[in-house]
Amino acid sequence: MSFSDFLKDKVPTILLNIICSFALISFLMNAGIGVYSLFVILISWYTILIVFCIIEYIRRKKYFDELLKIAKDLEQRYLISEIIDEPKYSDGLPYYALLKMANKSMIEEITKIKNERKEYKEYIEQWVHEIKTPISSIKLIGENNKSHVTREVLSELENIDNFVEQALFYARSEHVEKDYLIKEISLKKCVNSVIVANKHMFIQNRVQVELSNLEKTVYSDSKWIEFIINQLLINSVKYRSHSLPKIKIFAEEIKGGVSLVIEDNGIGIAESELPRVFEKGFTGSSGRNNNKSTGIGLYLCKKLCDKLGLIINITSKENEYTKVSISFPKGTLVKI
Repeated sequence: MSFSDFLKDKVPTILLNIICSFALISFLMNAGIGVYSLFVILISWYTILIVFCIIEYIRRKKYFDELLKIAKDLEQRYLISEIIDEPKYSDGLPYYALLKMANKSMIEEITKIKNERKEYKEYIEQWVHEIKTPISSIKLIGENNKSHVTREVLSELENIDNFVEQALFYARSEHVEKDYLIKEISLKKCVNSVIVANKHMFIQNRVQVELSNLEKTVYSDSKWIEFIINQLLINSVKYRSHSLPKIKIFAEEIKGGVSLVIEDNGIGIAESELPRVFEKGFTGSSGRNNNKSTGIGLYLCKKLCDKLGLIINITSKENEYTKVSISFPKGTLVKI
């Protein structure tokens, strides 16, 4: 709050003082008071008025500066009304009461929305678990009745299963910390598990998968790591090269940890689009040419890696390759 803004608010008070002072001077002149005395009265009056305005401005500025400081230090600024003191100014009390009422109403609305989201999330999780049963049954029927048609069906079922898994992990991604178990896991076992689950996808698309140097153990949650690997492999197949598509998966020791690398020889990503690949809903020029792209897979990978304390990076060159690395930090979270 600037002093000029404060004075604008005090214009009626200042005008009233000026009118009253001139009225008093007129009365005293008619009463025969000397000019010197009238001058002293005016000087005293306006000195007191100016000093009062300055002191009032300093007090109010200090009060509002403290409020702004408190608000800036708050992580959840909408809770400001819960911690500020009641103002010492009578004209501030109605605004303080209104702020309290608005905050109470907002908290009630937020609680209502949170409960609705919780119910919806629980429904999605329940639906996913229910839909997995018929998917598994259809897979079993297809496996026991091998033909060209059932192979096509099984391939599409893998796609459905991947989308269902994506919905489940998306619903759980907000509270990963409540649904993970950190323990020593084998990168080789995680990778092999994902490859076996997607074997029909690789066969149908004639994608060669090359594994090497995966005899590494890290500390993380195998379920979430397998989901991340699964999303990356789906992307590699989706944006594969039309000539001899290949995916290389390997682990390497890096400074301070272990890095799991998934590299393909696919269509790649434009250099200008690389900074945005982890944004929610971003599909890029390649994704727009592929109607199956949703822009959710890499967003979830990044979100889950952040929650698990991992670092995910992508490098790519159009029409040559895309290379994704997941770095597992050394120390309490990694055993090399």
